Amino acid sequence: MVCDRCIMVVKQQIDNHNFLVSDITLGTVQFHPEPTPEQLQEVSSSLKILGFEIIDKERDRLVEQIKATVIQLIHHSDLTDLRQTLSSLVAEYLQKDYTYLSRIFSDHEDMTIEKFIIQQKIEKVKEFLQYGELNVNEIAYAMGYSSNAHLTNQFKSVTGFTPSQYKLIDKNGRRPLDKI
Repeated sequence: MVCDRCIMVVKQQIDNHNFLVSDITLGTVQFHPEPTPEQLQEVSSSLKILGFEIIDKERDRLVEQIKATVIQLIHHSDLTDLRQTLSSLVAEYLQKDYTYLSRIFSDHEDMTIEKFIIQQKIEKVKEFLQYGELNVNEIAYAMGYSSNAHLTNQFKSVTGFTPSQYKLIDKNGRRPLDKI
């Protein structure tokens, strides 16, 4: 689950099966009481139709928690006065050693957490550019970049365009967060 609408859809599907949810957040659902394997399979089948899947392996679950945490931090938090790296925040939120998280993530996703963070930040920058409410300097500040040049260099290395070029030529080049 990568957004509030995803949470809503998953909750509706679980409610349709008459299960109680004690907690639901980005990437996790806590049932109370625990469903039987057969009940879990029913929920899994209905979620799969909608493009969701239940992850039950510990490493897979941890990778999904990393992704959900990065998405939460980048797309739903204020990065303007960030005093530590996003990588260290992920480790702090998940209460795990960053080296361990990095190794698990890299093995599972064939990319580093840092690369995933950069991809997520660039998608958020694209969103800001499409809205047109902020200039590149304001976007750099809002996204926690040290400078406009840093944002521009990173944006160009990922997209092949500067933010200004992107704004002029590409109105629908954004990817859904769950496809990154």
